[in-house]
Amino acid sequence: MNDVLRRAMYAANLTDVDLSAELAVDPKTVRNWMRGQVPHRRTREALTRVLGVDEEAIWPELRSMSADNGRPEEIAGVYARRTSISSQNWLTFFEAAKTEIGILAYSALFLAEDARIVRLLRQKSDTVRIRIALGAPEGMNVVERGVEEEIGEAMSAKIRNSLALLEPLLQCEGVELRLHDTVLYNSMYRSDDELLVNQHAYGIPAAQSPVYHYRHSDASEMFDSYVASFEAVWARAMT
Repeated sequence: MNDVLRRAMYAANLTDVDLSAELAVDPKTVRNWMRGQVPHRRTREALTRVLGVDEEAIWPELRSMSADNGRPEEIAGVYARRTSISSQNWLTFFEAAKTEIGILAYSALFLAEDARIVRLLRQKSDTVRIRIALGAPEGMNVVERGVEEEIGEAMSAKIRNSLALLEPLLQCEGVELRLHDTVLYNSMYRSDDELLVNQHAYGIPAAQSPVYHYRHSDASEMFDSYVASFEAVWARAMT
């Protein structure tokens, strides 16, 4: 019996019949999952979105399966798009931090709009160092004319909205804010030795772009490189 799946269904107030209706599968299929069967990747993504629980928490064997396929050990997971990560998973990610939380993005508006996450970060600020680096609203001038200028103005508005929503958090003593004018190739979200890296691709919103989940270890290389990049942006950002 997959107890994690069963508890997640209970927490979501869903029976096997309810879940089968949500995912358009036979109730017997859901019961097979509860007995230990692992769904196909697309079905797992849909199921974890419904339940708000990371798939590797439900099926820990996926980690060893990935390792057997030659995936670097420091890659804990890959999400096809940022929207695949539920609000609950973001909460769990930041809640685990004991010493360090870092956010590097242009606006991070999706986090600022989540009152539960902002409240959690305020609570964490008593014991955890929280550093937030957002784009400088007046510095988002990579493009200057025509439609491209409107895109720049839209991003500046998002940053201002985010700063307004984060104002209560920014008043906390343990929270540091800096504004950068760096062209980002990815956004980063750190919780101690865990790192979520949201790739940026031309013409594709960050919310629809892949996210790589890195976990630090003695053999980490990619994790350390991304952290060094974070520190480089932080060092030149404006206080």
